[in-house]
Amino acid sequence: MLVLCCGNPDRGDDAAGLLVARRLRKLGIDCLEHSGEGLSLLEAWQGADEVVLVDAVVTGRPAGAVSVWDALAAPLAGWPLPGSSHALGLAEAVALGRVLGRLPRRVTLYGIEARRFELGKRPGRALLRGVVEVAKRIRADGADRRPPV
Repeated sequence: MLVLCCGNPDRGDDAAGLLVARRLRKLGIDCLEHSGEGLSLLEAWQGADEVVLVDAVVTGRPAGAVSVWDALAAPLAGWPLPGSSHALGLAEAVALGRVLGRLPRRVTLYGIEARRFELGKRPGRALLRGVVEVAKRIRADGADRRPPV
């Protein structure tokens, strides 16, 4: 299983995935930090059978709330990922991967509800609680028992 944790360390809550990655490493779980840019995500998961993606999302739920999607089954229309700071983000990477036949067998997305994206701001307390929860869930889901890709 490949764990890809996405975010920008300089934009407040957008650091969510990167903070999860750092926490997972402290738990002894291999993972990669990623900017979340869609085209390079396609390359990053190439050859992986199972991928876990972690990123900040904006769905209207309370800050720090955790959502989990089966990225292969979830409809992309209305995905809570528009407004990415990239031309192509996670939703677009999954859509493009579908069209090109370049998706892993299983793709799970953990989203942490974010509010603050200002340059130079620190992540909010609520988001940090979501970071802890996601790291625990990934560990419980068996990331530490599977060999890295």
